[in-house]
This record gives sequence, structure tokens and C-alpha cells, in this order.
Amino acid sequence: MSRDSGAEVVLRLDRITRRFGALTANDAVSLTLRRGEVVALLGENGAGKTTLMNILFGHYVADAGSVEVFGRPLPPGNPRAALAAGVGMVHQHFSLAGNLTVLENIRLGTEGLWSRSRAGAREKVARLSRDFGLAVDPDARVGRLSVGERQRVEILKALYRDARILILDEPTAVLTPQEAEALFATLRKATARGLSVIFISHKLHEVMAIADRCVVLRHGRVVGEVDTHATDKAALAALMVGGELSLPRAEARVPGAVLMRLDQVSTPDRGAAPGLKAVTLELRAGQITGLAGVSGNGQAALAEIVGGLALPAAGHLWLHGQEPETWTPREALARGVARIPEDRHHQGSIADFDLTENAVLEGYRTRFSRRGWMDWRAARAFAEGIIKGYDVRCPGPETRIRLLSGGNMQKLILGRALAPGPEIILANQPVRGLDVGAIAYVQAQLIAARDRGAAVLLISEDLDEIMSLSDVVHVISQGRLSPAFARGTMTAAELGLWMAGQKFEEAHAA
Repeated sequence: MSRDSGAEVVLRLDRITRRFGALTANDAVSLTLRRGEVVALLGENGAGKTTLMNILFGHYVADAGSVEVFGRPLPPGNPRAALAAGVGMVHQHFSLAGNLTVLENIRLGTEGLWSRSRAGAREKVARLSRDFGLAVDPDARVGRLSVGERQRVEILKALYRDARILILDEPTAVLTPQEAEALFATLRKATARGLSVIFISHKLHEVMAIADRCVVLRHGRVVGEVDTHATDKAALAALMVGGELSLPRAEARVPGAVLMRLDQVSTPDRGAAPGLKAVTLELRAGQITGLAGVSGNGQAALAEIVGGLALPAAGHLWLHGQEPETWTPREALARGVARIPEDRHHQGSIADFDLTENAVLEGYRTRFSRRGWMDWRAARAFAEGIIKGYDVRCPGPETRIRLLSGGNMQKLILGRALAPGPEIILANQPVRGLDVGAIAYVQAQLIAARDRGAAVLLISEDLDEIMSLSDVVHVISQGRLSPAFARGTMTAAELGLWMAGQKFEEAHAA
């Protein structure tokens, strides 16, 4: 990485201002990026990071201010001009065509699908995949890929376009520690050759490892700009939230009875996504069971079993020591299972429904229906209780959920799941894409639920989260489940080897 303050300025944002009605998303924001430099852009959800990057990439037009790329003004509101200038952007929420293959998505929008030989395009994608450690099948249909695999496609799509300025939004969310370090090593080599990077991440240890400078936004304004070597994670977190922040950590405790048990459960493979392979798992009262793994290794199949969306093809599911006669989402809810789904946008909410409607989505038939009619007064009171109790920052319960930041949307979903006092909680990627303040809040609520006696299954690709919250940890790889590791008995590097499949092979050979 370059630390040469005299290097060429490749990007200059000068006093960018953007308003949405009464909300000022960006307030006179200025930022520079030099050749071969990595600048981390930090801030809470709703701080203005995404708006600023959308202005740079031409998706939004600033109300005031200007953008220069390599010394030339960038025409506003023109993504093609940004691409032509060498700007590549990987969005937090993907823009891929599900009915096309990986290779077709990568080429789509920049060249005709037949303008270059498929062999040449495939060769380039394969090279980028190897160089950046982003394994993906070029012939797979995107609609069948996991969330993590789709993120890899977005990264490859930007790299394929020969970007000289690369904007990365949470690029390591689905990587093992070894894969993340390999990506960082590649970025270091690329920046040494002149690539410039804006790195957006909520993992402050990654920011410290890869960034030269950090620019911190709060409420749409730049509140700090520091050299990474002259600061630390605590100082960055304090800048982001405007005060001291302590991340929660679950203290060890003795678990209670087994509330749910999966006994030798298997499910069929679905295309490239593996099914479960004779998985045995126990969820105990008063215990957080962490499930670590690279995305697309069977987590979705396991979550569907626990949440009532699927039945085992083989093996048994036991609930309170009994095998339920029927197992559906409605039955799971009735039996005290709560879900925090992996994708809050497509699985956890309906964008054009308001907060009241979204708050009662999973309980409207049983808790808010009176003789077939909705009790909207009770529903609104429930939503207001979640808004107040879970600090959902919004104008009110009539607000469309799509207008909320990711953190506030997740708080509503969290409150919907936890308010009824469930016995078993399926928390699937509960803090993905959230800022440090929202992460601390969501994790504290999960710990509180555990302390009240709930059994929590925490599915996450973030090893920091897994290791700080979990009482016991399993790793899933290609549908296989590792033994349970007690808190503090495994390092992140060792868990990473299980996530990569190496330890499974060693155990099988033995």
C-alpha cells in the first residue's frame, strides 16, 4: 500500500451535498484518494456513505459540489462515464440478473454477450478468480447462488472491467480468515501497481490491516480523517458513534435442557449448493450455539430445517424430546421458534409495507386476528412497542420499511422475533452490513435472550462475532458439521482451516 502523500490524486470529491426532502444525506463532504492508496470510509448506517458513493458512480446527482477523476470533471448522473473513467463499484445490495450465468452477469452492460469469445472472457474471469481467491462457477445460474457467492460475482464484475479506482463495500463478509488475508495480499500487490481503493467495512480490524487513511462520516458530515497507523479500533468506533462504545461479550454459563435436536439429518443437494450430510446438532436452553462457515456450505439448508421451511430427507428432528407430527413455518412459530432471516430485504420484510404491517407479518393470524379480522389497534401498539423498546429510529409506525437504514430495519425484525419471548431463536447473519453501534445493540439483545433461557443458533460468517458471542461453536463445510468446540478452545486460524474443509479431510483420513 502506498503511504506517499505526494502521489497523484486520482479522485477528488469537493464539498458534495445531497438532500432528500428535509434529510441532508451528505453535507459538504470532501474526500481525496491518491494513486496506490486504500482509504477506508467509515460511519454508522445512515451516515451518508452509500449516498456519497452513489454520487461518485453516477446513480445520484449531487445538489452541490463536484467530482474529479484523474484530474477531469466527472459528468454527474452518468454511470457509464464513471465506468469509462475507471471507477468500479461493488454495492452492498447486489444488482445481478438471476436468470443469467455468472459469466453472463460479469459481461453484461459492458460488452455484448457475443462481442468477445466466451473462451477469452472465461479465461479472464478464471484468472481474476485465482488472483483474488474468489472461487465461483462461471456457468452457475446466479439465481441459484447463495448471498455470499453473489457478492463474489459482484467483485469479479468490477475487476473484469479493469477498474483503476475500486470501491469495495464489505468485500470480506463471506471469506474465511485465510481467504480474507489472501484478498488483502492481492490488494496490496494491486495498489503497489497503482490501483486505488475505497474500502467500506464495519470490521475495524480489517480497516486497520488494509487501509492507509480513514475518513469517518456521521450524520452526513466528515467528523474525522486519520492515518491508520496513528489510531486504533476504539478511537475509530468512538468517532463513528460520537462517544465511547463497548461491544458486548457473552460470559460463560451453564446451559439448560436440549430444546431442539437434529439427529443425523440429511437433505438433498440443490445444484451447486450442498445439502446437509448426516448433521447432528443440539440447541440448549440458555446457550448460544455458533455456526461458522463460508457462505454456501449448507447453512441455508440447516436454517430451513430449524425454521420449519423444510423437512429432513433423512434423520430426525426432535423438539422438547418429541418428533413433531408436522413441521411448517406456522408450526415452528407456534412451538416457540423465532427467525431472524439471512436477507432482511427479501426474506425478512416487504419493502412497501409500513412498520406496523412488517411487525405483524409472522403473527397476524394468531396474535392479531379477531374472528378473521385484523386488530389494527393491537398491531400498531405492538409495532410502537418494538420501535420504542428496540430503538428503531423512524418517523413512526406508518413509515415504509424500505425508507429505514439497514440497522433500523434489522432492529424491527429483531424486535418482531424477540418480543413474544421465544424459546428457540434462529439468528441467521443478524448483523451483516450493520455499523458498530447497531452490531453492539443486536448482539446485546441476543445475549439477553440467552440469559433469559432461550436457545440461540447464531449463523454467521464473521468469526469475531462467532467467537465473542458463542458458548459452543460448530463449523459447516460442504454440508458436513464439525464437532462442537467450547468457548475459547479454538483460535480463529484453526476455525478457518475447518471452514476451508482441510480439517474435515484430516479427520476423515484419520
